[in-house]
Amino acid sequence: MEAKVKDKPAGTESHYHSKKDRVFVRSIQGHYSLKDELKRLRSMPRVRKGRELKFVDGPQTYSRHYVEPKDGISQMFHLHLEEYAPGARSQKHGHVNEAAFYILDGKGYEIHDGVRYDWQAGDVAIVHNNCVHQHFNASPDKPARALVIKTKPMYMFMNMLFQQLVEPRPTEPAPGTQRHQAREAESNLNHEE
Repeated sequence: MEAKVKDKPAGTESHYHSKKDRVFVRSIQGHYSLKDELKRLRSMPRVRKGRELKFVDGPQTYSRHYVEPKDGISQMFHLHLEEYAPGARSQKHGHVNEAAFYILDGKGYEIHDGVRYDWQAGDVAIVHNNCVHQHFNASPDKPARALVIKTKPMYMFMNMLFQQLVEPRPTEPAPGTQRHQAREAESNLNHEE
């Protein structure tokens, strides 16, 4: 059984848009048997092909979602790739769950509760519980990427619901980057400089 992924061009709305319904935790309803659930889980793909998943959002921060509860693969965590256009910034927000950002390429920084933390390829940026934060690409001419792993679905399942948007994602490109598009079809996926 192959997971279906909607074909959306980069720059379209994703789950970060405040007007869209989001699936944080899949429902567990009707007849339930552990045997049937294990059979269903074992029929799910064990490998998701990144080239089949499209980036959404933009024009400064793009996301490619690999695993989230709505896919039926996992109930416990969310994994996505973020690409920050040159000079880009993300939304400023806070949430109860922690997140880890493994920096694949580029240089940038975080602002966590008013404190700046610089990062570059090979670093891991940790966002702690209840931290108001924002992500920035420090380069005016090169994009940056981070693989984001978080247990948000588990927190939602436990009814730990706090999340607050302080400042939305920018709707305009960063100055001088009007032509930037997320790197959909990279030939080198080793993220080497």
